[in-house]
Amino acid sequence: MRQAVAGRIRSGREADASGSFWNNATELLNAAEGVRNAGGEVTGVDVLIGYDGQVHLFMNGGIGPLDALRAHHGARMAFRVSQQDHCVRVEGRAGSRTCLFEAAKPDGAARFLLANRAAYCVSPLHQRSPDRQTRKAIPAASPASAWYS
Repeated sequence: MRQAVAGRIRSGREADASGSFWNNATELLNAAEGVRNAGGEVTGVDVLIGYDGQVHLFMNGGIGPLDALRAHHGARMAFRVSQQDHCVRVEGRAGSRTCLFEAAKPDGAARFLLANRAAYCVSPLHQRSPDRQTRKAIPAASPASAWYS
C-alpha cells in the first residue's frame, strides 16, 4: 500500500486546495481497493500531507481522532485508510472539509443485492387465472392483479 500511495498523492502546489483534497482521497481509495482486490489486507494507515507538500505515512493508524493528529503534526490534510470485513474505507480532513469514502468488495455487493430474493412469487389460492384451470406465476415486482401467460 505504501508504494501505491506514494506516487499518487498530490501536494497543494499541484492543484487547488479542495481539488487536491478530493483527488487524494480518491487515489487513496483506489490504492486500498487495489491491495484488497489483489488478495492483500489493508492495515490501518494514517496519511498526513503538510503545507509544504511532504507526505507522512503512519502505519497501524487509527489511534486518536484524525483532527487531533492533523493539528499535532501541523498537516494540511489528514486521511485514515482502513478495512472492515469486505469494505475499504477512507476518511479525510482538511480544515473545514471532511470526506468519507467506502467501497465494498464487488462480490460482496453482489451477494448483498442478490441474497435470498425470489424471482417469482405464487399468487394466493383464492386468485386463479381467468380460465380457472391453473394458477400462474407472477413476477415479484408486478402487482398481484397482473396476470400474464
